[in-house]
Amino acid sequence: FRSSSMRTGIFRIIFYEDRNFQGRSYECMSDCSDMSSYLSRCHSCRVESGCFMVYDRPNYMGNQYFMRRGEYADYMSMMGMSGGIRSCRTIPMYRGQFRMRIYERENFGGQMYELMDDCDSIMDRYRMSDCMSCNVMDGHWLMYEQAHYRGRMMYMRPGEYRSFREMGMSGMRFMSMRRIMDISYY
Repeated sequence: FRSSSMRTGIFRIIFYEDRNFQGRSYECMSDCSDMSSYLSRCHSCRVESGCFMVYDRPNYMGNQYFMRRGEYADYMSMMGMSGGIRSCRTIPMYRGQFRMRIYERENFGGQMYELMDDCDSIMDRYRMSDCMSCNVMDGHWLMYEQAHYRGRMMYMRPGEYRSFREMGMSGMRFMSMRRIMDISYY
């Protein structure tokens, strides 16, 4: 039996100041741009429903990590987040076709390829060595710095992204992309 709140996409994450779910806690059910007024630090969390992107700086900046339902007793230090989580964003459940165009250069220049499914290496699939901009038409995606979904990641929701460099991602190349299709909503 599943409650109706799980089917409608209710989001629930609980942040804890210390590792292993110790210390003060803060429960969040929506986006939070700055958690410092609730917790002085955050080193563990429990995702009870939905999916979230968590960030190591306020205002959805800095390194980001995808979290689905589960317990993360020491996730922050394991992922190199020395200061812990500072902001979080909910990822809405999406059912339907996924479409994204990736471009070799900024401002939608150079080679262009349209993706409708995961791509574990743009180099292997398209012989494309750089991805500097993209247009997400449908669905929610994670873009990874390295092939095979490794390295730093970035959450991309529908919209135009003309320059990853201007978004603060200078020095970061995206080499693989994955659709966010998570069964933990149900």
